[in-house]
Amino acid sequence: MTWTLTSDVSAYAEAAEPWLLRDPVRNTVLLTVLRWIRSGQYSDPLMGWFVEHGEVRGALCHTPPYPLLIGASPFAELPALVGQLVNRGRELPGVTGPVETVSTFSSAWWQPEKERRSERLYRLASLVAPGGPGGHSALYGPGHARVATPDDLPVAVHWFRAFQNEAHVDASADPGPVVSARLNRNELVWWELAGRPVSLAGVSTPISGMSRIGPVYTPPEFRRHGYGSAVTYAATRKAIDEGATEVLLFADLSNPVSNSIYQAIGYVPVADYATISFG
Repeated sequence: MTWTLTSDVSAYAEAAEPWLLRDPVRNTVLLTVLRWIRSGQYSDPLMGWFVEHGEVRGALCHTPPYPLLIGASPFAELPALVGQLVNRGRELPGVTGPVETVSTFSSAWWQPEKERRSERLYRLASLVAPGGPGGHSALYGPGHARVATPDDLPVAVHWFRAFQNEAHVDASADPGPVVSARLNRNELVWWELAGRPVSLAGVSTPISGMSRIGPVYTPPEFRRHGYGSAVTYAATRKAIDEGATEVLLFADLSNPVSNSIYQAIGYVPVADYATISFG
């Protein structure tokens, strides 16, 4: 029983990707980040997997300056992982993953827990189609959807940064490279009103039939008009049209409005996750 850590994405993919693909719903973030590492989007990535009785039973990756990302793993083996990371001198701003896994990891990490963000993973059960005059109801608000283009980079970066600061997510990370890559992959959707963007949603290109919505962000001055619902519906529809058989999203459990919006569109809970930052 051992954790193997490496910076070799090919070795990581060969060992861990088959395990990740057994449950692409719960491993949605790990699979997405693996795609980004393969594309060269991150520098200094560290990846790892846990083997027990000849079978992979856990996986992780760390792409600074983001938190360590870890999938469901045997709890008893997490202190050993902490020891390997410490011996490597790996600095972690935090850890994110299934609640029980990250709580166990955090209790063994050498820095105290500073802050915790709790999220719920949802999957689409049946998309609730908008109806009424003009193709939408009051739930979805007026306006129309548009796929963002590279020309939208400055505004999209500004909105991503605002989302990070407001949600206390990866606030120190420069969103520019991520936004640029997502624009090039047609992964960002605006909801526009009179030619002006009023809400934004990301939608990942399907991986093994799985696509994830996020982030979803509406600036404060445009809230409470249904634009967040509208752009989430539009991004979900785009994922389905592009072949996704599973559409997922994460919602901050401290925000009951967003959780109710997603459930109204047709999403149902799967599991709870957490991001713990270290002090």
